Amino acid sequence: MAKEYIRRAHHAGSWYEDDPQTLSDMLKEFLDETETEHSNANAAMTTRSGEGTGAGGLPRGIIAPHAGYSYSGPTAAHAYANLKEALMRGWSGTVVVLHPSHHAYLDGCAVSGASVIETPIYDIPVDKNLRLELIQTGQFSSMNRKMDEMEHSGEMQYPYIAHIYTELKSVNESIPPIQILPIMIGATSQSKHFGHLLAPILSRSNIFTVISTDFCHWGSRFGYSPTDAPDQTQSFTKIHEFIEWLDRQGMEKISLQDPGAFAKYMKRYRNTICGRYPIGVYLNALEKGKESGLEEVTLQFVKYAQSSKVKSIRESSVSYASAVARKII
Repeated sequence: MAKEYIRRAHHAGSWYEDDPQTLSDMLKEFLDETETEHSNANAAMTTRSGEGTGAGGLPRGIIAPHAGYSYSGPTAAHAYANLKEALMRGWSGTVVVLHPSHHAYLDGCAVSGASVIETPIYDIPVDKNLRLELIQTGQFSSMNRKMDEMEHSGEMQYPYIAHIYTELKSVNESIPPIQILPIMIGATSQSKHFGHLLAPILSRSNIFTVISTDFCHWGSRFGYSPTDAPDQTQSFTKIHEFIEWLDRQGMEKISLQDPGAFAKYMKRYRNTICGRYPIGVYLNALEKGKESGLEEVTLQFVKYAQSSKVKSIRESSVSYASAVARKII
């Protein structure tokens, strides 16, 4: 493995605020709004059926977007509210972040070579023992500092993790420290292979998994601008409605935890889901974990949004979605 480094907050000041207090205030506002929305939903459910939605099984992982916080921050809060819940319910350990590669060519998977992940809020130590365990399989390479810092899809997860941990720590000193291990998932044709390698690790009780992805990148600047599909079951008067339909077809396959169905969906529609490889690896890990009796979870999407509502072929948008995996009890 290459020499360790401190991973700096390379995108602070551009993709998100670099002032610690301003950043924390922003993330707190997003999370507070999410909690209010969930409370209102629970109240509505209680009014209709006499019972609230309840917490359910312990959150074990999330799917979260990675655009600038002004765009995707509110949607990401719906995912990260579940990490907060897990910590409040006693979870402790390592957050494993599976993220794609937007810049470096990689046909496999690479672990971060950092010793610590800096954020404006709090510097998160890397789980070196887990990294060594993966390196020793001979199947994972290691990122260098430039490769690690250039990639924004991992970095956009780190301030949320840091904020939630420090906020809870400030009111409960007994909360144990957390660690992190980012893993870059390249354009691999071996999603099943890597998913099966990671299954026994991601199913450990001290691991919380974060999948970093945005959904449809629609518009000429992305080279992707369909307005209909041969097998769609309804017609749409607005382009953004079709985009949502397209995204939700994929979200349904993900929720089924069926890697084969998701792969077929991607082949059919070629939706520009930038985290399709991390998703594929994660779905294979969940499937293997269930088959092996290691762990079984539900996987439910809790929020969907678009950067803008496209009405004209000249416009563009990026879609964001958040999901939570909960242990079946």
